[in-house]
Amino acid sequence: MADADGHPDPDEYDLTTVLHALADDNRRSVIAQLAAEPQGTEQFCSVFGLPWAPSTRTHHFRVLRKAGLIWQRDVGNGRMTRLRRDDVDRAFPGLLDAILAADNAARAETRPA
Repeated sequence: MADADGHPDPDEYDLTTVLHALADDNRRSVIAQLAAEPQGTEQFCSVFGLPWAPSTRTHHFRVLRKAGLIWQRDVGNGRMTRLRRDDVDRAFPGLLDAILAADNAARAETRPA
């Protein structure tokens, strides 16, 4: 059962929910930025450089959290976010690597030479 903040247990992961969360370019960017950091690195939500208003940012991070892709904890008036890489890899082996590789390839194609 999900905790009070909506973090699901790994045995509750749903592939459709995870794919929906990763379908948005900006949410996928958050996951890519977290995946590029050493395992367990936490970031404040504001460091991701996203074009969202605070209320929209709350919604998108909630989508990522309820999908089980991130773990968040309150720190003062902000939230620290970290990737739940081990949990996602256990539930869906290779999924994050495949999504991030495809995303990197797509971004490389759209960059000017």
